[in-house]
Amino acid sequence: MSRFERYLTVWVALCIVVGIGLGHALPGVFQVIGAAEIAKVNLPVAVLIWLMIVPMLVKIDFAALGEVAAHWRGIGVTLFVNWAVKPFSMALLGWLFIGWLFRPWLPADQIEGYIAGLIILAAAPCTAMVFVWSNLTRGEPHFTLSQVALNDTIMVVAFAPIVAFLLGLSAITVPWNTLVLSVVLYIVVPVIVAQVVRRRLLASGGAAALGRFLGVVQPLSLLSLLATLVLLFGFQGEQIIAQPLVIALLAVPILIQVYFNAGLAYLLNRIAGEQHCVAGPSALIGASNFFELAVAAAIALFGFESGAALATVVGVLIEVPVMLSVVKIVNASKDWYEAAPAVRRAAAAIKEPRHG
Repeated sequence: MSRFERYLTVWVALCIVVGIGLGHALPGVFQVIGAAEIAKVNLPVAVLIWLMIVPMLVKIDFAALGEVAAHWRGIGVTLFVNWAVKPFSMALLGWLFIGWLFRPWLPADQIEGYIAGLIILAAAPCTAMVFVWSNLTRGEPHFTLSQVALNDTIMVVAFAPIVAFLLGLSAITVPWNTLVLSVVLYIVVPVIVAQVVRRRLLASGGAAALGRFLGVVQPLSLLSLLATLVLLFGFQGEQIIAQPLVIALLAVPILIQVYFNAGLAYLLNRIAGEQHCVAGPSALIGASNFFELAVAAAIALFGFESGAALATVVGVLIEVPVMLSVVKIVNASKDWYEAAPAVRRAAAAIKEPRHG
């Protein structure tokens, strides 16, 4: 890990402060940047996410994607946490904290909206940003790509019914244009671009050329992450200063949700004997959110000024710093994870020579 990566939490804290300060001092500038969007997908943020994930996607060798089947335990755990646990646990946490414990300090007419926003946020698993978190844990890139693709496929059919069930609605308005555009922008196009770059590098200079390219663009990826953070907090700078208590209270169930789901996925992978390079991305995918879809769905259902929209925005604001803390926990606990009997047995089985 480079010195820059080692102090990433410091840079993140500075970017949060800078973003809030700039958003408050220059609201007009951030309103213009925030308005540069198509189907609720902000184009400047999309460009930054491209710069973040393309270097990671260049590492992926599509010929090796077939090996992902060996990580079926990790796939099963991630799907279980994403779709059978996460939305329902958030509904419970939302009712407990927002609907009961924090009710006296929140606007009474927005309580139901806040809970709805939290549920919408939890029902949309993360896509593009997961590549960043996976890379920081030295995660298995093929597993990460295949799991993200699988989640996107499931989301098309499962997002609306789960949200409708938990919100007690007969049907919900799914912002299909946001969903489709986000998947195309953040997954399909970057994968194609990355594979074209990879093939040209390997054809012109082999593995050495690929290594040099990655050495150059890797810092750009982290700088783009920090720039994204400045923008996200800048967009909401005035909101944060105007309603600090509401935002802090909404952040509590989201924080608990992130750590609970990440910890659950991590422990289940350890019990199942999955490799650490899969357990890390599995925990991160299980905990993070597809915030573009969540914000768009909340606005479509409840309006731009609703409590539901604000709750999803709070999820956006804490996504990066919280996920970086999960990355740190995953990395710091690697020795403990690999000391599990099930993990040791699985590792020994992989190393055993095959006869016959």
